[in-house]
Amino acid sequence: MEKVPMTVGGFETLKEELRRRQQEERPRIITAISEARAHGDLSENAEYHSAKEAQSLNEGRIGELEDLTARAEVIDVSKLSGEKVKFGATVKLVDEDTEEERVYQIVGDQEADPKKGRISISSPIARALIGKGEGDTVEVAAPGGARSYEILELRWI
Repeated sequence: MEKVPMTVGGFETLKEELRRRQQEERPRIITAISEARAHGDLSENAEYHSAKEAQSLNEGRIGELEDLTARAEVIDVSKLSGEKVKFGATVKLVDEDTEEERVYQIVGDQEADPKKGRISISSPIARALIGKGEGDTVEVAAPGGARSYEILELRWI
């Protein structure tokens, strides 16, 4: 069973979604199915089919969340340190072509949100950064072509 790395915050978010889906969504959907079933003929009952589809999607996500939380390798980033980029690091980069600065934290796949500066450990940028230190330059094969970044700062938050 392959472990899934994630931060403490990411793990808590998954646990909260699992709790909400099991304790709030599941009963709400069951009630909707019961009400739709009471309307009679199920073959042409759009509310019934819609509720059954919602139930299927919810149960699928519950299974996925249970699997992820069971395989989670929770890493407390506040206890990490070092001179090289690894999981959990917050990295300040400058694009060598545009001089645009960006700050990214390397997190697990489930936590990634590039708009919030959180990139997946399996993303091309993160893979290029792993093992590098401040002052190093990395080449990243991006969809728009190769980009070159210099690591300005490495932090552990």
